Amino acid sequence: MVKLRILLFVLVSTTLLLAACGGIKDPHNWPVSDFTHTDQNGESFGLKDLKGKVWVANLIFTHCEDVCLPMTANMKKLQDETKKEGIENIQFVSFSVDPELDTPEILHEFGKGFNADFGNWHFLTGYSQAEIEQYALDTFKTIVKKPEAEDQVIHGTSFYLVDGEGKIMKDYSGLADIPMEQIIKDIKSLQ
Repeated sequence: MVKLRILLFVLVSTTLLLAACGGIKDPHNWPVSDFTHTDQNGESFGLKDLKGKVWVANLIFTHCEDVCLPMTANMKKLQDETKKEGIENIQFVSFSVDPELDTPEILHEFGKGFNADFGNWHFLTGYSQAEIEQYALDTFKTIVKKPEAEDQVIHGTSFYLVDGEGKIMKDYSGLADIPMEQIIKDIKSLQ
């Protein structure tokens, strides 16, 4: 009887331990640096507003001539998929990499063009070019660079999955061959 209880205890403990580790495979665990910026409604929005929520971030700008339109369309698809799956407590955050041109009004119109649900998708601006370039490097481990005398900005094309504690757990292609099923699975594992 004692051996049976010990065996049962070991089995339950092992199962709980494996369940806790069964979330995201090889998570990055990159801490997100604190931020407070301005969203498409002209309202203050920052990391404190995302505390306890799972979120997906990307880097875009509204007059982008190539990658930003499909990336934003893919983010909208992801937003729609989370709704279909009944996922709540999820947020989407798009950081403008050309904040001098991307005003809240322009970001609002840009998001409307994709039928973005602004209830849980925030398009951010309100910082300098130098700040977003450094923030992208420090937080997302990617380059953002606006060459002098050019209107296009060099930037990464990933989607970044962030947990409720403000740690980037994974990054995925946001441009082509988006692993929607895996992203949804990973989001659910963090809920």
